[in-house]
Amino acid sequence: MLLFEKGSADINFTPEEIEESLQEAAERLELGGKKVLVIVPDATRTAPMKTIFSTLQRYVRPKAQKLDFLIALGTHPPMRDEEIKNHLGVTPQEAEAMGISIFNHSWDDPKTLRTIGTISPQEMKEISNGLLEEEIPVSVNHRIFDYQELLIVGPVFPHEVVGFSGGYKYLFPGISGGEITNRYHWLAALITNPKIIGHKYTPTREVLNRAARFIPIPISAICFVMQGEAMSGLFAGDVVEAWSKAADLSAQVNITYVEKPFHTVISIAPPMYNELWVGGKCMYKLEPIVADGGTVIIYAPQIKEISVTHGRYLQEIGYHTRDFFLAQWDKYQSYPGGVLAHSTHVKGIGKFLNGREYPRVEVVLATGIPKEICQKINLGYMDYKKINLEEYQNREEEGILVVPRAGEVLYRLADGSFPDIDKLEFSQLVH
Repeated sequence: MLLFEKGSADINFTPEEIEESLQEAAERLELGGKKVLVIVPDATRTAPMKTIFSTLQRYVRPKAQKLDFLIALGTHPPMRDEEIKNHLGVTPQEAEAMGISIFNHSWDDPKTLRTIGTISPQEMKEISNGLLEEEIPVSVNHRIFDYQELLIVGPVFPHEVVGFSGGYKYLFPGISGGEITNRYHWLAALITNPKIIGHKYTPTREVLNRAARFIPIPISAICFVMQGEAMSGLFAGDVVEAWSKAADLSAQVNITYVEKPFHTVISIAPPMYNELWVGGKCMYKLEPIVADGGTVIIYAPQIKEISVTHGRYLQEIGYHTRDFFLAQWDKYQSYPGGVLAHSTHVKGIGKFLNGREYPRVEVVLATGIPKEICQKINLGYMDYKKINLEEYQNREEEGILVVPRAGEVLYRLADGSFPDIDKLEFSQLVH
């Protein structure tokens, strides 16, 4: 049941309206007298998290038996105390003085995880339309079993792996183990980014829905939608219903339509993307409008790491199209599926013919990652210090687009078409 909804495409909440909406949503969720664990995103998502923390602390903590926060890191690095302060407005120590504990999720520490069920090979075959037929163990952070209610609080955006983020995605991979994360991310790679991103109902979303059924604790959600740094809608209640309403609004405000593709796109990463693992969103959201044979330049001087968590693997395998890996599956199948999926999503779709890879577009990094590393990982390189962004501005008629603060808004062609791996001709590929 949807208990609270407010917002539309032409609304920007004031700070007071955000707080009032959160207060009313929390009251309707009836969390009084319960031990409540709030599951929230890390700093790689745009969200008014300081307001959210302070509002829940002010209005839920006095009524609840217990109120704690778990940061849904997925496989991202743990947040340091000063990062949590910047994100939530308090350090873990300051929160503790309020009677609130703040935890980082730890996806790769078996001691922090509990297996709660298994999705069978038959289910996966059904869900994936035959693309995957294997058993997937489902594990989650064991802390959830110390609480009587789980409250997911986070934004919804178009997403390359599940279509639209949010909802149960804050559980898987937010607070889960690596098995389900790797398998459903690889499923998304098999389907390909253009066929997933911005689509509401996807096989990968269904994987999350099935996995959530194994959690025996009541779960509710507060899902919201951002336009830049402004909130446009907030929905609370049943996880699926709140997410669904938010996804509908996100489709209105987080997708930009253009009339024709561009041969060059400068995709400027916001400061919150500090490694290529998350900065890859600057490719995912723009891939649908890059012309065949075109170029995406990810401009992000602040990015100096490929990935703190997965960089070792990515230096070994590099960035390649899906078909590159499938053609050599014996060599690459032992790598984590989530790493392979990230690799293919950043590289984009393409073909592997006669022992050679042909991507549809060229991806160039104008980042703090050195040229020799870019070459090693099979991506292009530009020296960001030699790029004058003003020279690229206002040249849309020439086929050049500059996208500031890329990564959360999806760009699509107005005619509804998108790059389709099954329809690519050799002449459309980068040679």
